[in-house]
Amino acid sequence: MVKEKTFVFFCLCFCHLVGVFADELKSVSVMERDSVTLKINVTEIQRGEKILWRFGTYRSLIAKSNGVNNTILDVADGRFRDRLKLDKKTGCLIIMNIRTEDAGVYEVEISRIRSETKHRFTVTVYARLPVPVITSDSSQCSSSSSFLLVCIVLNVSDVTLSWYKGIGVLSSISASNLRISLSLPLEVEYQDKNTYSCVLNNPISNQTTHLDINTLCHTFAEGHAPCCKSVEAVLRLVVTALMGVASAAAVVLLVNDVRAASRKMKKTEEMS
Repeated sequence: MVKEKTFVFFCLCFCHLVGVFADELKSVSVMERDSVTLKINVTEIQRGEKILWRFGTYRSLIAKSNGVNNTILDVADGRFRDRLKLDKKTGCLIIMNIRTEDAGVYEVEISRIRSETKHRFTVTVYARLPVPVITSDSSQCSSSSSFLLVCIVLNVSDVTLSWYKGIGVLSSISASNLRISLSLPLEVEYQDKNTYSCVLNNPISNQTTHLDINTLCHTFAEGHAPCCKSVEAVLRLVVTALMGVASAAAVVLLVNDVRAASRKMKKTEEMS
């Protein structure tokens, strides 16, 4: 019994001398191509202190400092080449022109004579958002005074696409971490004077396109319903503008989605 108490007392004394190992986890979100600084609780590196930065599942060493010399090391795939810096005074890690593949866990070990602390950062990198494009389906040209609008974005992930009427959400659709194209339909009255907008957002940014019916559509002779640009033609322009080059299959899928939404809406009107 005496031996057990002595052992516990020794352990407590040893931990007090060596210092408690701290492990903190912080979440950091950033847009691609921006720079981000992973800050640690060091105002100035002292003599005898050593700072090691690691990255990824295998905890690859990417940077180190002893307060005198800063050394940047690259991982095997060369992903960080010429894009890492260490703050000479504090040892904070600076990632420049960050890319989506730089997302992951960063770990820093701060070693002192009698203590050691560790901090971890979970870095999430979001792709820059395209501007939503609003177009309309010419198949809605009829005796009806309403027509179908479609908001389209291409090649996105981790986003939500929404139609707003004023400040209220009318409908929305989300994409997971897989890059896909989204299209969201909305039926409006031609004489509708409400303010509509299509908003694409992720947790740290958004892009908004406001609806201007007069720009999208033109009115024929009095008594005729408005007709708009064909969705196929506009989709081709969208693909060219936002992606530069896109596969024909992707365009066909988008067109089919819009046509299906249009037919469903027509059927609903006929039944009502």
